[in-house]
Amino acid sequence: MASPFLLFLLVIPLCLLVLFLALSFLTRPKPVRIPIKNRHVLITGGSSGIGLSLAKAAAAEGAHVSILARNAKRLEEAREEIKLATGHMARVLVADVRDPQAVAQALEEAGPVDVLVCNQGVFVPMELEKQDLEEAKFMIDVNLMGTFHLIKAALPGMKSRAKETGLPASIAIMSSQAGQVGIYGYTAYSASKFALRGLAESLQQEVIAHNIHVSMIFPPDTATPGLAEEQKRRPELTTIIAGSSAEMKAEDVAKKALDGLKEGQFIIPCNFDGTMLAIATAGLSPQRSATTALVEVFGAGFMRFVAMGFQWNWYSTIQNWHAKR
Repeated sequence: MASPFLLFLLVIPLCLLVLFLALSFLTRPKPVRIPIKNRHVLITGGSSGIGLSLAKAAAAEGAHVSILARNAKRLEEAREEIKLATGHMARVLVADVRDPQAVAQALEEAGPVDVLVCNQGVFVPMELEKQDLEEAKFMIDVNLMGTFHLIKAALPGMKSRAKETGLPASIAIMSSQAGQVGIYGYTAYSASKFALRGLAESLQQEVIAHNIHVSMIFPPDTATPGLAEEQKRRPELTTIIAGSSAEMKAEDVAKKALDGLKEGQFIIPCNFDGTMLAIATAGLSPQRSATTALVEVFGAGFMRFVAMGFQWNWYSTIQNWHAKR
C-alpha cells in the first residue's frame, strides 16, 4: 500500500495539471500571433523616445511605418534616423492628438492601419493641490482623450483591413507603471493612465469579433527627453519614492513592447518590477496564456503581501519626510 506522503506527491501534480487544463479552457481571448512584416504600423509620439525606438524596431522587421507627432521638424529628423538605421522611409503625419478633426485627417491620409500604437504621452508631476488645472487637463487630453481620438479614427479602416486580409490587427496603448500603482506627485498623470486600463478592457470586448486585439504596455521610467524634463519638476517626495527603480533604455522598452504586441499579450510588462505589478494587478483583465494565468492564480496572494511591504515603506517615507519639516 502506498504511503500517504507518496499519494500526496502524486496528487499535487495531478491537481496542477487539472488546474492548468481548466485555465487553458478559460483563457479569453484565445492566443494569437500578430504579424507585422509588410503591414502598416502607425506609431504616435514617434518623433522621439520610445516611439522612435518602436518605429526603428518595426521597420527593421519589414513593417511599413508611419509616425505621428505635433512637431514637423522633429518628425523629419526622426524619419532620417529611421532611414539611416533600417533603410526604410517612414511616412510622417503631423497632428495634435487633442484635435479629433486633425487626427481623423491624418489617419485618412495614412490609409488603413494594421497595427496602431498609441504611444503619445505627457507628464507634469505635482501634488494635486499645487497642480495647475490647465496642466492636469493637458495630461488628460493628450494621454486619455488623444488615445480615444486615435482609436476612433482608425477603427473603421482597421476593421475593413482585417476582414479583407484575414490577418489579426492590433491596437497597443502605452500606459505606465504609474497606471498600475499611484505614486505621490503623480495624481493627475496616474489618473490619465489608470483610465486607459478601463478603455482597453472595454475596447477589447468591442473589437474582438473583428479580429482586432488590444495590448497595454506598462513601461517604468525610461531614459527619454521627456523623462529628463519631468525630473526637473518632480516634488522631492516623488523623487525619493519613484527614484528607487532603475531607468530602462528606450530601445529595451521598445523591444519588450513589440515582442508582447506580436504575441497578442493584453498586459505587456517591460521589466521584473513590471511583471510583479502585472501579477498584483491582474484583476479581471483578459489573459491569453494559461501558463501566465497559473502564475497569476498562485502569485496573487503573495504579491499582495509584497505590496503591503511597499506601501509600508512609502507611507513611512512620507511620514518621516513631513516630520522633519
